[in-house]
Amino acid sequence: MKRLPAARAALLYAGLAAFANPAAAQVLDADGRAGIEALKAGEMRKLVVHSEPAAVEQVAFTAKDGTERLLADSDGKVRLVNFWATWCAPCRVEKPSLDALQREMGGADFEVIAIATGRNDPAGIERFNEEVGVTELATNLDPKSAVARAMNVPGLPVTVVLNREGQEIARLMGGADWDSESARAIISTLVATGDAP
Repeated sequence: MKRLPAARAALLYAGLAAFANPAAAQVLDADGRAGIEALKAGEMRKLVVHSEPAAVEQVAFTAKDGTERLLADSDGKVRLVNFWATWCAPCRVEKPSLDALQREMGGADFEVIAIATGRNDPAGIERFNEEVGVTELATNLDPKSAVARAMNVPGLPVTVVLNREGQEIARLMGGADWDSESARAIISTLVATGDAP
């Protein structure tokens, strides 16, 4: 079966969900959270959407070019922040799907930020990315796990969704397929609705 382009598939999925559940479709404009809940399928069912956006700690991580960035610095994008490590077995499975999500949907309105937290040798990170086929995601570093601690990351992987204002609006504990139709539909909805939920 031929796969639809990501944007078309996300719109189709959202449209089908709306027709399948008219009440959820009516709530989407008024309550983005309910609309997102209706789109959750498969591993995306683990995504916990917060009832209110939560402030993010002003703790810096290091970008690949050596500059420091803050999660709260939003640049007006919806961002999906993934905490991972080279020794994390579920991360090995999950990271290619994050790479595909960035390749298909990354741009002016959306970005995937992968943060290697804890002790991760730069050569080991490069080897890890080559082995699992990651080509799009830049590696950001949190060598002392300061950002992970500030974000209450109890284990790896953990993925946090930030709204355009840099506030946490959702969280998924453990690995997931971020290249799934459900994940792309959820991200498309968050980008389209701006501040939702």
